[in-house]
Amino acid sequence: MTDDLQPTEPQRLNLPLARAMNAGMRAALEADEKVLIMGEDIGTLGGVFRVTEHLQSDFGKHRVFDTPLAESGIVGTAIGLAMRGYRPVCEIQFDGFVWPAFDQITSQLAKYGARTDGAVKLPIVIRIPYGGHVGAVEHHQESPETYFAHTPGLRVVSPSTPNDAYWMIQQAIRSDDPVIFLEPKSRYWPKGEVDTESDAIGLHVSRVAREGRDVTLVGFGAQTAMNLQAADLAEKEGVSIEVIDLRTLAPVDYGPIIESARKTGRVVVAQEASSHVSLGSEIAATISEKCFYSLEAPVLRVSGYNVPFPPTRLQDVFLPDVDRVLDAVDRVLEY
Repeated sequence: MTDDLQPTEPQRLNLPLARAMNAGMRAALEADEKVLIMGEDIGTLGGVFRVTEHLQSDFGKHRVFDTPLAESGIVGTAIGLAMRGYRPVCEIQFDGFVWPAFDQITSQLAKYGARTDGAVKLPIVIRIPYGGHVGAVEHHQESPETYFAHTPGLRVVSPSTPNDAYWMIQQAIRSDDPVIFLEPKSRYWPKGEVDTESDAIGLHVSRVAREGRDVTLVGFGAQTAMNLQAADLAEKEGVSIEVIDLRTLAPVDYGPIIESARKTGRVVVAQEASSHVSLGSEIAATISEKCFYSLEAPVLRVSGYNVPFPPTRLQDVFLPDVDRVLDAVDRVLEY
């Protein structure tokens, strides 16, 4: 174990999300010899973002191994391994590189449990670094969550904090269902407290990240950190924002969302992805359906624009920022 993974106090670590992921996968590898880590350059190099650093040297090339540059082959191989009793964890190097494996994921991986009436389990985790604000080009800053959340048979999750990353990757690996594990790459390096001994909440549970009374602000992944920043700024203007961190995108845990919407009567849903036919649109529609008589204003959405991801110099125009979030908060309060 490297020095930055040593606890600064009993049972608690101060880690960036990338290192929390590493620690979580390390714990899973130690707990179950059937867990395998596989992907492009994840062995000797430790991955593009060094999330799997030192795992191969500590657990061996038979447990943590590099694959060819062929995403469909990675997922196809994982399916075969899962059929033989293993629990593969696949890394897709960037969000936009997942599409060559899309057929394997949606036509085979997502369907096999239903096709066999539950007789065959495919406990596979597909890790996908996703999202923007990292100064990269297209195929490196995209948000593909809706494609997978729309596909029955797949579970889709996204942590927003190092503590969630540490626990959720272990819970995903233990799941007997395939899990798409979306890692917000812009949050890889900010540090946060990780309690390795506390009882983690369930994998498919939304949480109230900050309590408030005037407006409910819903998001996930990297957007949660931006929503919390917006709530801090709004508080200085006398506006109390309740921030909901989805954590789980399929299935969505609507309990905390509905409870908050009924309390505040005003809701903003924010995401980095484009708005058309998106997860944010589905959440807004469900809130409108279930909380109609409690709402004081329409549910507003903040999102990326409905165009292909632009060149790097325009990323800050395309992606939501705190000002756009607060503008939506102001507009929902005007009703």
